[in-house]
Amino acid sequence: MPHLEENFLRVLQDHTAGDPMRQDVKWTDLTQGQIADRLAEAGTAVSTTVVKQLLRRHRYVKRKARKSKAMGQHRHRNQQFENIARLKREYLAAGNPVVSMDTKKKELLGNFYREGRLYTQGVIETFDHDFPSAASGVVIPHGLYDVQRNRGHVNLGTSHDTSEFACDCLLDWWERFGRTQYPRARSLLLLCDGGGSNPADTVRAEQHLFRADMQRLADALGLEVRLAHYPPYASKYNPIEHRLFPHLSRACRGVVFTSVDRVAALMRKARTRPGLSVVVDMVDKVYATGRKLTDAAKGAIRVVRDAILPRWNYRILPSM
Repeated sequence: MPHLEENFLRVLQDHTAGDPMRQDVKWTDLTQGQIADRLAEAGTAVSTTVVKQLLRRHRYVKRKARKSKAMGQHRHRNQQFENIARLKREYLAAGNPVVSMDTKKKELLGNFYREGRLYTQGVIETFDHDFPSAASGVVIPHGLYDVQRNRGHVNLGTSHDTSEFACDCLLDWWERFGRTQYPRARSLLLLCDGGGSNPADTVRAEQHLFRADMQRLADALGLEVRLAHYPPYASKYNPIEHRLFPHLSRACRGVVFTSVDRVAALMRKARTRPGLSVVVDMVDKVYATGRKLTDAAKGAIRVVRDAILPRWNYRILPSM
């Protein structure tokens, strides 16, 4: 069947998770029977035996998991996965950008041990403890992944991982790349998890700050910003986790991070055979923590929540 392989990859696309530290470790939450059912719906009906052969061909082999069981599973998990898959199809078909966003693990700068092996002529000796007090600073890699163009954008911050930092990174991407690459865009779909600098719920002050910063971003872009958050315990399904982050880790493995410049130079080397390229920049701005939001600022947020799982799916409309 000429379209079997294409349909198989499409079925797995929105049900694939990966290890952000290792590019070769991916997995799917679908069973062979579920894959066969979805292939039939796509017009390429095959047996589970053929599905097994396809999985093996694409290096999906049953293995024993090691400390990878999620700490919980939300009852609306699958419904949100289906909703995100629908939104991605709609946005890509309309020529609107789909951007996956997350912050990679913060790294200490200094003579600290890092996983990986290098070709050396001698032993590399590092500190035997990772005490932050011994570091010369920190580097916070905030990542954006353009789903349609298979392109990563990484901003290396040296201050704090805040929602203001995340929104500044998005605005920089739009001004330098997005505006010309998506000239007919009317809305931007942002895929993110539900914690860190992009919280999903609306209880804590940090969550109000995130939406207020998103409002300023929407105003600056002149575009509607639609957010779709992955359910709790499911952030590894966010595309950036397995399409960008493991390749950054591979490019940096075993190298001691002595400076932000060195981290940037290493991450710029990240490449894949399917054509991933990465733009890496440094951000020197100092971001304050503990910011407060006035009631007037909260009231100025133009948020429109979806009928489907409104706490995870909503739009921020520009003020003008």
